[in-house]
Amino acid sequence: MQQRIAVIGGTGPQGRGLAYRFALAGHDVTVGSRDEVRAKEKAAEIAERAGASVAGAGNAAAAAEADVVLLAVPWDGHAELVGSLAGELAGKVVISCVNPLGFDERGPYGLTLQESAAEEAQRLVPEARVVGAFHHVAALSLWKTAEPLTHEDVLVCGDDAEATSLVQDLAVSVTGRRGIDAGALRLARQLEPLTAVLISMNKRYKTRSGVAITGIPADR
Repeated sequence: MQQRIAVIGGTGPQGRGLAYRFALAGHDVTVGSRDEVRAKEKAAEIAERAGASVAGAGNAAAAAEADVVLLAVPWDGHAELVGSLAGELAGKVVISCVNPLGFDERGPYGLTLQESAAEEAQRLVPEARVVGAFHHVAALSLWKTAEPLTHEDVLVCGDDAEATSLVQDLAVSVTGRRGIDAGALRLARQLEPLTAVLISMNKRYKTRSGVAITGIPADR
């Protein structure tokens, strides 16, 4: 089923890659940014690559017109941004792929927080149906090829069964198969920092690793 999707943070690498994949799959995609001009420039770049129509708009306008809003924004300023869009996000499916990470001389690590980014978004916008997903898909992998990333799975966590199922279906745009229901939204506390492990392995082995789950039936 075609969805109207706003990618907030669509000018960044992760947002750009996911917007590209959703556009390729035939969804109605709008790239959102604080800078409307930049959003339109990035939308034109994605549209040319995908061979599909992609719009660009300011964050509030993009979110207001969408049925599904994906947050692909930095952890710094996350609460302020989500709070500023509370009115536009209310009543909608909101996908969080935000990873609260730190970096030092030893490499990446997950920040020690009282709640995950996904849980923070849910707390700030209680009327939204927040789902955590797409944390572990490398931005370059999303953008480099149009082929499905069949070597990995999208793990999805949420407290609303209908919203979680919708996002599982959207994962087909990335991997070619339905995402895996990983459990309640609180498990985003484990999924988000796992990204630091993948980044570390990517650096060591000079690759773009992903997460693949065994033992799950193919029909999910």
